Amino acid sequence: MNTFTLEDLKTLLECQGGPCISIYLPTHKKGGDTQQDPIKLKNLLKTAEERLMQREMRTVSAKELLAPAQDLISDTRFWSYQSDGLAIFISEGQFILHNVPLSFEELVVVSERYHTKPLLQLLTGDGRFYVLALSQNKVRLLEGTKFSVNEIELENVPLSKQEALGYDNFERQLKWRGQKPPTSAGKQAGIFHGHGEGTEESKDQILLFFRAVDKGLRDIVHCDGNPMILAGVDYLIPIYKDANTCPKLIDGWISGNPESLSAEQIHEQAWKIIEPHFALAQKQAVELYYSLAGTGKTSPHLDTVIRAAYSGRVDTLFVPVGVQRWGKVNPDDFSSEPHDEQMPGDEDLLDAAAIQTILNGGTVYAVQPDQVPDNRYIAAILRY
Repeated sequence: MNTFTLEDLKTLLECQGGPCISIYLPTHKKGGDTQQDPIKLKNLLKTAEERLMQREMRTVSAKELLAPAQDLISDTRFWSYQSDGLAIFISEGQFILHNVPLSFEELVVVSERYHTKPLLQLLTGDGRFYVLALSQNKVRLLEGTKFSVNEIELENVPLSKQEALGYDNFERQLKWRGQKPPTSAGKQAGIFHGHGEGTEESKDQILLFFRAVDKGLRDIVHCDGNPMILAGVDYLIPIYKDANTCPKLIDGWISGNPESLSAEQIHEQAWKIIEPHFALAQKQAVELYYSLAGTGKTSPHLDTVIRAAYSGRVDTLFVPVGVQRWGKVNPDDFSSEPHDEQMPGDEDLLDAAAIQTILNGGTVYAVQPDQVPDNRYIAAILRY
């Protein structure tokens, strides 16, 4: 399994002018159903070949373009290491695979650029979050979504209390017995005295260690506004909260020593804590959409939303999964020309709006069609 990141999305957006082939299919991790997966791919590749020929590509050229994906059909080892879904992207000189924990509907799209909307659920909507796994011996930062988790390589962050002892000013701060700097809550930290594990001096060391961790994390967890969950023994959690300056630290935490837990095990526990947070955020976004109706700060109209998305004016976007609206976007004024059926040079306008919203820092909720506000193809909350 691999994750799908914003950088991956940007790589896919580099394919312009077509033909860009996007293939999605559900896959299986084990059992007899895995034998059906290469058959599904074979049928989808046949569909892709037919669509390439409809674009007046010669049969030989179409087969050559699809050859890397054709080779996967007989690769038994490849099919033994699948997740829930497989996304394949093919263009001249490019062949990209993403095995992701998201089951797709079977889909083939051949257009002027890659079709990415089925993957956008991995970027927003259910949200991204961090888990800071803490112990005195080991610090890890995980980045997760509902479907995936990835451990971030940390720089300028002490990975243990022992390592923190070598950081500049640590010993000097430890010996300082004056008044401590304010914590994130604005209160003064306690003045610690004593010796040994569990004593006030031990807490003093841990607090300074956690302040060094918090300082090193600021460029990561403060900049994108995503929430963070702590994982650690209960004794350490309130000490880290005294050191914390992350504005979106979640109250709940994963209790227990995380050193022996895999990233996947931590992710499973973290999602139980964070899911209500994201569910509430989506519910509040829908309520805000309706409360702003008639103020000019919402729109269910495709052309209006397309223009706003390309101009960076969409704060929150709702798009339906499994639905395409074909058309073209004028690069001069971002006006859109929708078509009832896909025509040469068309792209999915819903996909285009979602991508531009993400690239401009907005939030996208890829939802079931009946969950889009106003029962339309698209709905947006505008920044202005």
